[in-house]
Amino acid sequence: MKTRHLLAAGLTSLTFATLCTSAMSAPSATTPDAPIATATSDPFPWLEEVQGERALAWVRERNAESQKVLEAQPGFAPLQDKLLALLDAKDRIPQIARRGDWLYNLWQDEGHKRGLWRRTTLADYRKPEPAWETVIDLDALAAAEKENWVWGGALCLAPDYRRCLVSLSRGGADAKVVREFDTVTKRFVDDGFKLPEAKSDVTWIDADTLYVGTDFGPGSMTDSGYPRIVKRWKRGTPLSEAVTAFEGEAKDVAAGVEYDPTPGFRRTVFSRALDFYRHKRFLLDGNGKLVPFDLPEDASYVFWNSVGDKADSLLIELRSDLTSGGRTYARGSLLATDARAYLAGERRYTVLFEPTATRSLDGFTTTRQAVVVNVLDNVASRLEEWRRNADGSYARRAIDAPFPGTLSVASLHDNEIADDPLGENYLVSYTDFLTPDSLLLGKTGTDARERLKALPAAFDSTGMHVEQAFAKSKDGTRVPYFVVWPKGMDADHLPAGGAPTLLYGYGGFEVSEQPWYSRAFGNAWYTRGGVLVIANIRGGGEFGPGWHQAAVKENKQKSYDDFIAVAEDLIARRITTSRHLGIEGGSNGGLLMGAMLTQRPDLFNAIVCQVPLLDMRRYHKLLAGASWMAEYGDPDDPAQWAYISKYSPYQNMLPEGKYPRILFTTSTRDDRVHPGHARKMAALMRAQGHDVLYYENIEGGHGGAADNEQRAHVQALEFSYLWMQLK
Repeated sequence: MKTRHLLAAGLTSLTFATLCTSAMSAPSATTPDAPIATATSDPFPWLEEVQGERALAWVRERNAESQKVLEAQPGFAPLQDKLLALLDAKDRIPQIARRGDWLYNLWQDEGHKRGLWRRTTLADYRKPEPAWETVIDLDALAAAEKENWVWGGALCLAPDYRRCLVSLSRGGADAKVVREFDTVTKRFVDDGFKLPEAKSDVTWIDADTLYVGTDFGPGSMTDSGYPRIVKRWKRGTPLSEAVTAFEGEAKDVAAGVEYDPTPGFRRTVFSRALDFYRHKRFLLDGNGKLVPFDLPEDASYVFWNSVGDKADSLLIELRSDLTSGGRTYARGSLLATDARAYLAGERRYTVLFEPTATRSLDGFTTTRQAVVVNVLDNVASRLEEWRRNADGSYARRAIDAPFPGTLSVASLHDNEIADDPLGENYLVSYTDFLTPDSLLLGKTGTDARERLKALPAAFDSTGMHVEQAFAKSKDGTRVPYFVVWPKGMDADHLPAGGAPTLLYGYGGFEVSEQPWYSRAFGNAWYTRGGVLVIANIRGGGEFGPGWHQAAVKENKQKSYDDFIAVAEDLIARRITTSRHLGIEGGSNGGLLMGAMLTQRPDLFNAIVCQVPLLDMRRYHKLLAGASWMAEYGDPDDPAQWAYISKYSPYQNMLPEGKYPRILFTTSTRDDRVHPGHARKMAALMRAQGHDVLYYENIEGGHGGAADNEQRAHVQALEFSYLWMQLK
């Protein structure tokens, strides 16, 4: 299964007894005192103790029970081996990030479970078999230090990128250890910068100075569990002597800082994340004082400049309408303006993108002289280029790129390198449900592209096809969805009783569900006759901020109504039946799965519920949950709990209900969405007499797995469950 759409601090979904004779698993006999979770009563609070002895004993028992059932399914072992081979395959495209003269990549395979952080040059990357230079061997490091290190990224100091702040996670958790590393000597720096395990945020100022947000002790973290204080830390001094530069409030999501070191354009912006979508920002002026940075609180921005250039631009992406100079700019627009003039109070904008009913902004990247804009057109990608002229005006051109499918773009320009030879180059990748990923090197001003890498086909797509259809939601809204048909099957050629069908959804945080190529689905689902359906429900970003904002807080139920409408449309079109229809979702999509379980159990015979939120009465008190109240609301406010309580799965699970046999998957090391959600829901259902499968990976964080072996195991469990329920 795929790993996508994970609830993040700034906010990137997951993987997947005897077959019942009816569409429902009838509950076992229950007693009158079967537990029910209410707003004031929680039958299983002890399962929130992540490392509690009693809780972990319960987890081990559930894991053993579920693995006994699922690993006994026909073909489980070869399926797991196949999935692992696909994950470890040498023909994968190495994903790269440019740092000066080097392209860096993290690589995991059967010989490097934790991974190699390695590098090569662009010239060598072009070759079929690049010569990679290992910088850090994570497996060797973990063995030497007796730690279960999982790679957490590296922040390197430009322009030479020799010194890096490397983040290492124990078991895949969001909390990380930060250590300074030298990429020339390939050693951690003796007496270098070092931070203990925490949800930290670090930024280089210069070779001897950092901005640091971390757990400085009592009162230094927000209610959401992220840094509240940013300090300036000098090399050679203890962290306790770092000087406070900025403070947020405990109720904020986090305090943060962005530093632009580009010579001639150096700027420091501090921010308070008021909630998931709104920020209050401040610029550090030349006198060391903080002055308000006048941007719409829910807008995002990029300062766009290059060393040696005279141009200094500000790009603003709107999430709400903006009225200025007698004109209203629609939410979802991308605006460009002169940065210095803007900071001086002038408000003159050039519109680089304006949404329509079917077109939305999916992102953008900047080269030295151009903005490459990624547009979603009915959930398929198109590219546009806006070149900045010497007089400050912009010229637009459409970029001829593959369509329809998913395009991703990333600039290779380094704005701290004068006359950067890659200043107008960018990487562009393309994929769709039946087309393997390819990675191309593009250049502004031309449609010509160099093909750098391409993923070979992992399954035979001959005779397969993809359809986009629309369902009508409860309020009349047209909801698009994709249907991926296996070979020889379409709406006029279906198995008797309907095809085994998996419906996937997310519907939150303005995340769009776009076409993607999956080796796992190709081999474990399509080739066995399974239909895959992807629902583009409200709450996502497929049609811009309005599509998302239509299904938050008191309107969250609209996400669920949309998903139900797609499921009913599949049945009405006779593509499948409730007996053969399964659903899957992770994180916010796991909450969607819980809502489907409690609201429309009659529609489904399989539910894969991954790293989910489920107890919405307490979600804001568990780990990072408080940071998501702008999406769901505040359960402590009676008016908001009134609507949250109607869909909160944990409080709506009933002993007398008839529910399909569900599979929960989560991770002990998930310190973003608390594993207690899945644990308590499974325990409650078991206590009420319902049939439940549960698997908790001890490592993996919110991604559910820490290495390919773990990923293959979880995926094999999930696919085996789906075929057990839906065949």
